[in-house]
Amino acid sequence: MIAGLRKFLEQEIEPLPFVESIIPGAIKPKKGVTPGFRLKFQYPTKTGAKLIALSGRSAQEVFVVTSEPEKLRELLEDRFPEER
Repeated sequence: MIAGLRKFLEQEIEPLPFVESIIPGAIKPKKGVTPGFRLKFQYPTKTGAKLIALSGRSAQEVFVVTSEPEKLRELLEDRFPEER
């Protein structure tokens, strides 16, 4: 898992009452550097949502099984606002 992801998932996402399961996916190299750690909502899926975790030069997919993907999107957008 990329740096910071496990701690964030365990402390911030797992305890949410509308989250049923979290499935970390593949880690891939990326162009550019992301300072620190970010977790972004990618898109809703049939069973919940796909997220992307970014840290340094790595990106990792994270799938969340949830009945309320929009609540998850709002939480992540509040916690990690887009840089302008």
